[in-house]
Amino acid sequence: MPIIVNLDVMMAKRKMSLNELSEKVCLTLANLSILKTGKAKAMRFSTLDAICRALDCQPADILEYREKV
Repeated sequence: MPIIVNLDVMMAKRKMSLNELSEKVCLTLANLSILKTGKAKAMRFSTLDAICRALDCQPADILEYREKV
């Protein structure tokens, strides 16, 4: 998929664990793990909003578009 989720990069920059982010955004570890590993097919805007608030970042800091070659 040409949309890359860089959640792990932002979490590392903010020194935040998956457990801590899970508590802040009220998502299960399993769902966050799916997002973090790039296996998610979609993401709700409310989820993106909660993650951006918790990590103090913009959506572009988490999502990246790469064209397929």
